[in-house]
Amino acid sequence: MVRRVLSLPSGRIAVAVLAVIALLAAFGPLLAPQNPLATSDDTLAAASGAHWLGTDYLGRDVLSRLLDGSRISVLGSLEVALTALVVGVVPGILSVYLGRAFEWITLRLADTLVALPFLLFAVAVVALLGNGITQAMLVTGVLVSPLFYRVSRAATLAVARSQYVEAALISGASLGWVVRRHVWVKVLPPIAVALAQTVGVGFVIVSSLTFLGIGVQPPAPTWGGLLASDLGYLSHRPWAPLTPALLIVVTVWACNLLADAIRDVSGEAGRALLNSRKARARRTGPADPVPAGGAS
Repeated sequence: MVRRVLSLPSGRIAVAVLAVIALLAAFGPLLAPQNPLATSDDTLAAASGAHWLGTDYLGRDVLSRLLDGSRISVLGSLEVALTALVVGVVPGILSVYLGRAFEWITLRLADTLVALPFLLFAVAVVALLGNGITQAMLVTGVLVSPLFYRVSRAATLAVARSQYVEAALISGASLGWVVRRHVWVKVLPPIAVALAQTVGVGFVIVSSLTFLGIGVQPPAPTWGGLLASDLGYLSHRPWAPLTPALLIVVTVWACNLLADAIRDVSGEAGRALLNSRKARARRTGPADPVPAGGAS
């Protein structure tokens, strides 16, 4: 699947953008030219050689704060996506095989979680458990998990009645072996699409919470926090919010673009794409040489 995704221009663009964001998260704090928490008297300064993106209202270097804050934004979005993946996929697959009681309970739980406004619920949990990004993201991941539950359940239902799956169960294969050998291969592509989309949703959630000052204690930098602080000084630096807003928008766009690329190369659409490329390659290939002594 990876080669198929990279064969699409949209897939290559999405992977390249997300690779840059991942590098910023991994090495951004090390690449920061200055201490992101150090204040100075040079407040609200314009871009210069010493401060490439200027300084904020406390004289802190904006570029250093953006680089240092990228790790929290990326890790927070991954926490949301991975929590939703684990909480949603396992009961989604098992709901097809463990009987009507388990199916009914998990369906009602999924309906309940869908009805809860996850952003407000995350704020309430932070108020109860303390202002920390980890607990807010874990709770948000649980509330987003019905997406993975429904996707994995629908994909499992599509293959659960297949003859080869029924034959494996009749022959005495365990449920775990059937899921690993037959079901997981069919469920993986739609789950990969949902995972890419959820990472983008996680960026929006992390940015929204940190924009409101929830989850991260100041003066720790985050993209959402930088956006919020810059909006208070538009009269002095009207262009300042563009950089953190652009980082958020581009990251979410790349996640959605990757999800579209995965969907395009998986299932029937992926096979149709490969067949069309093979046919096009045959049409544009070199013509067969005319044998010597042919038509006179």
